[in-house]
Amino acid sequence: MTDLSQIKAAARKAGFARRAAAHAARTHGEAALLSSVLAGYRGVPLSAYMAIRSEIDPLPAMQEAAAHGPVCVPVIKAAGLPLKFSRWTPGCALREGPFGAMIPAEDDFIEPEILIVPLVAFDRQGGRLGYGGGFYDRTLEALRAKRPTLAVGFAYAAQEADNLPSEPTDQPLDMVVTETEVISF
Repeated sequence: MTDLSQIKAAARKAGFARRAAAHAARTHGEAALLSSVLAGYRGVPLSAYMAIRSEIDPLPAMQEAAAHGPVCVPVIKAAGLPLKFSRWTPGCALREGPFGAMIPAEDDFIEPEILIVPLVAFDRQGGRLGYGGGFYDRTLEALRAKRPTLAVGFAYAAQEADNLPSEPTDQPLDMVVTETEVISF
């Protein structure tokens, strides 16, 4: 029998391929639905991410949200630790963080209540397959232990998979927003 890490690796490889194809066909209007969802949470501290490689880009939604409340981006401090979140504003000075993601040049850490998370694949049960480092799982577990925290996956519709493999440490998504629909769990 194949172990869970091999199953996840195969699902991750397939997800990366679907994401790359969707990214190549993008229209640059993909964040419109994300902006409309976030409009219902104006002023709530929000984390999003600076897209790398073929990730769907939340920047237009981040810029809009920043006019109404605090926006931050994840900062990896070390392997095995939860993420920290540094305040981001449109046009702020940036520096390269781990894995090539841009982060604010000056650290100003805040705690978000809504996390827009990148992913490799998602399913209709709220499952999320990330890069395999467990950063968002550890972070969501810690934040949810303190207060309700909304986890919104942002992905191309093509990244959907059937019944992703999961383990007890995997934190579920509350919602997925794609370029074509909003899926709530």
